[in-house]
Amino acid sequence: MGNTLRSVLCTVAFYTWGVMIGTVMVPMLVLPRSWFRQFVITWSAGNGVLLRIIAGVHSEIRNREHRPTGAAIIASKHQSEWEAHVFLHELDDPAYVIKKELSYVPGYGWFSAKVNMIFVDRHGGGKSLRGLVKGAQKAVARGRPVVIFPEGTRVLPGEKLPYRPGVAALYGALNVPVVPVVLNSGMHWPKGSIRRYPGTIVMEYLPPIPPGLPRREFMERLESTMEEASQRLFAELYGTKDEPAPEQAEDTAPGQADAA
Repeated sequence: MGNTLRSVLCTVAFYTWGVMIGTVMVPMLVLPRSWFRQFVITWSAGNGVLLRIIAGVHSEIRNREHRPTGAAIIASKHQSEWEAHVFLHELDDPAYVIKKELSYVPGYGWFSAKVNMIFVDRHGGGKSLRGLVKGAQKAVARGRPVVIFPEGTRVLPGEKLPYRPGVAALYGALNVPVVPVVLNSGMHWPKGSIRRYPGTIVMEYLPPIPPGLPRREFMERLESTMEEASQRLFAELYGTKDEPAPEQAEDTAPGQADAA
């Protein structure tokens, strides 16, 4: 089956699955949050199954010994929609930091609010940062990990954006470790494309950064740690430190054989 057909089928299946389980979830909004969260986990895990079966996109999670079991900050690279849902079943009751615009999306916004995700106005300045910290403090007080994408948006492999101040605000206010995460998801589920390239998405937890560092030292350490680990990961997978662009791929991502 050609890559284009598999990609189209996977996209159709994603939306079909989302509509099906979303229809079930709407009346379940009356349930306690802990019960409702099981539907969210099912939706998330189902997305991974569809990717694997239809598009041949597998996943490998490395260094799970660094995965937090309680309150912490997960600072993750963001290249595709994959990491926007994988932590829902990978972590115990994570609180994602989500752009406020998504709260207005029927279904998605309702469900995210039900499980107490943290909505942030990316253009709200200091008021937005205060709201972010307040929401994260509530999550951490319940022992939940907070997931944030330091660059603030999806970034293509090989590109880099400045790390935004939100992660530093959380680090300074929450007094919990920060676990950096790097990945190569953009090579198999590119930003702004329906394409799904067969192979393996590798996600790697890095050693946690302890709380208490000065703000500048923390940001420098976080950025250098994540960027160096990202380059190392791509060098391992593709034989070069220069992340190849998804457009280089045909039926598989560069350097990746179709996973068995």
